[in-house]
Amino acid sequence: MTISELIKKGIIELKNGNIEEPKLKARLLMQYVLNKSRQYVIVNDREELDNIKEKQYLEEIKILKKGVPIEHITHQKEFMKLSFFVDKNVLIPRQDTEILVEEVINIAKKNNAKKILDLCTGSGAIAVSLAKYLPQAEITAIDISNEALKIAKKNAISNNVENQITFISSDMFTNLNEEKFDIIVSNPPYIKTNVIKNLDIQVQNEPYIALDGGKDGLDFYKKIINESYQYLKYNGYLCLEIGFDQKIDVIELIENTESFTGTYSKKDLFDNDRIIVTRLK
Repeated sequence: MTISELIKKGIIELKNGNIEEPKLKARLLMQYVLNKSRQYVIVNDREELDNIKEKQYLEEIKILKKGVPIEHITHQKEFMKLSFFVDKNVLIPRQDTEILVEEVINIAKKNNAKKILDLCTGSGAIAVSLAKYLPQAEITAIDISNEALKIAKKNAISNNVENQITFISSDMFTNLNEEKFDIIVSNPPYIKTNVIKNLDIQVQNEPYIALDGGKDGLDFYKKIINESYQYLKYNGYLCLEIGFDQKIDVIELIENTESFTGTYSKKDLFDNDRIIVTRLK
């Protein structure tokens, strides 16, 4: 079969499996199988594939139909115009999180902030991006998962920022020395436990530990907000990604501590509340 014929077959299979964005995924999978660019696949769509490549492509389509995220097959995800390795041990970076990273970059530049702590670093998408776009910054990246930290380190090396980032295996602040940071940033697990089972199958196939925010989805926010004052410099910033319906709850948690001021939120590209920023008094 030709490239074009196989992609069409892949699209039909994915549609039958109710997989979102079947056209995009069928093409991305072809690029992965051939190890070629999007342009190559388009220009050479009449090229006949050998039986090995054809079989590999159709086998991978079957895996996609089961709800496995395509990034767990290709092991690649673009974020902040950088390339990241991902697998089943880390949450796949989302475009929404770029709003958080861009805000932290702006704050750091405006305030000449050098020391930044990234809690729940996962793939290292936030830490690596900050290091790349803030070459003077010293980043500390924390995660409870040693498997996630291996991937974060791999991404730091592939993006040439490994010398700017210190990775620490820790349950939140537990293994952190008494250090003070200009900025603490986090995209913590924030989905309510009983909501996870109703999510898209591809999201359910991501690490449970990276999704589960407890009964009310606020477990991690409570811990971060209540303890971060000990690790922030005077006037230091706390920057958090939130779920679309968590703005009021998270701001209330912040206000209840009476430790912060100047709290504000920003929306994502789909007009959902996505980040909250506040400053230590």
